[in-house]
Amino acid sequence: MVLWLIVCALAAWLLIRIGFGYPPLAHGYQVLRRNEVALLASVSEAMFPPGGHIPSSGLDANLPDYIDRWMSVSSKQTRVLMHLLYFLIEHATVIFPAPGRAGRRRFSALDLDQRVAVLQGWGESSLYLRRLVFVSLRSILTMGYFAHPPVLRQLGVAPFAIESPICEADLLYPRIGARSTDIAYTADDLTTVRDDAPLLPGSPLHPDFSEEQS
Repeated sequence: MVLWLIVCALAAWLLIRIGFGYPPLAHGYQVLRRNEVALLASVSEAMFPPGGHIPSSGLDANLPDYIDRWMSVSSKQTRVLMHLLYFLIEHATVIFPAPGRAGRRRFSALDLDQRVAVLQGWGESSLYLRRLVFVSLRSILTMGYFAHPPVLRQLGVAPFAIESPICEADLLYPRIGARSTDIAYTADDLTTVRDDAPLLPGSPLHPDFSEEQS
C-alpha cells in the first residue's frame, strides 16, 4: 500500500512538472508546444542576455518563432530529435540541479542566474554527451539569433540593396527550386549591367533588413 502511494505521488509530481504551469502562447505555433516555447525563451534570455556587446537580446530576436519556422520545414526525424533535446534541457535539472535554492525546478522556472549556471555546467561538463547536447542547443539558438535583422545591422553584415540585372543566364536557367518551364524572361527583358559606385558602409540595406522592417 505504501509503495502504491509512493508511485501515485511520483506520477502526480511528474504530471504536474511536465504538463502544468506553463504560460499560454501569445499566438499559434506550427510545431512547438507551449512548454517548449517557454524553455526556448528562457534559454534565449540566458544565452543572449540584454545589455551585452550586441544590444539585441535573445528575447528581442524572438528565437522561438524562428525555431518554429525552421522545424516546420525540417524532416520528421529532425523534429523528433529537437523535441527530445528541449525535453532533456528542461527536466535534466532533476539530475543536474542549478545552484542555489530550488535548483531542481524545471529549467524555464529557474532564475536567470541559475539558468546561466546550468548552461555553463552543460558546456563545461567533463561528460562528452553533456557538452554535445549543449553545443546542439547553442547552435540552434545562435542560428536564429544571427538571422535577426537588427543583430545583422549591429554587426555590420546586413545585406545591401543590390539591383540585380537580367543577363543571358537568366534566359537559360530557372530560379533555384523551379522548373525549366518557369523561366519568365525573354531576350527583350535583358538589361545592361551598370558601372555603379562600389558598395560602402552606410549604403542602403536590402528592404528585408532595413530598420523600417524590424
